[in-house]
Amino acid sequence: MAYDPELADRTREALSEEADVREVKMFGGLAFMVNGKLAVSADSHGRLMLRCDPDRVEELLQREGAFWPEMRGRRMSKGWMVVDAGGTESDEAFDSWIREALDFNEKEAAGE
Repeated sequence: MAYDPELADRTREALSEEADVREVKMFGGLAFMVNGKLAVSADSHGRLMLRCDPDRVEELLQREGAFWPEMRGRRMSKGWMVVDAGGTESDEAFDSWIREALDFNEKEAAGE
C-alpha cells in the first residue's frame, strides 16, 4: 500500500464532520481534498503532509516532528508542512495539525 493505513484512518475520522471531503492518491500517499483543495495527506512512512498558512510556517516548524518538505531536491513553497509520526503520536498533537490544515483551507475558500 502506498500510504500508512492507520494514519489515513485517523485522518478520515478527523475529517468526518467536514461537508466536502474527497480522497485522492497523490504525492505517493493518500490526499484528502476539502472544499476541492488539498488539505492533508498521509504517506507510506506515517508522515502527515498538510497545507498551512504560509505566515505561520516559521512558528509551526518549531513543533515536534515538523519540517519543510522537499520535492525532487527542492524545498516546496511556503505553506506546505510535513510532520513525522512522532509529531502526531498524541491525539492532541494530531488534532492540532488537522486544525491547522482546516483553518487554512477555510481561509483559502473565503479568498483571504
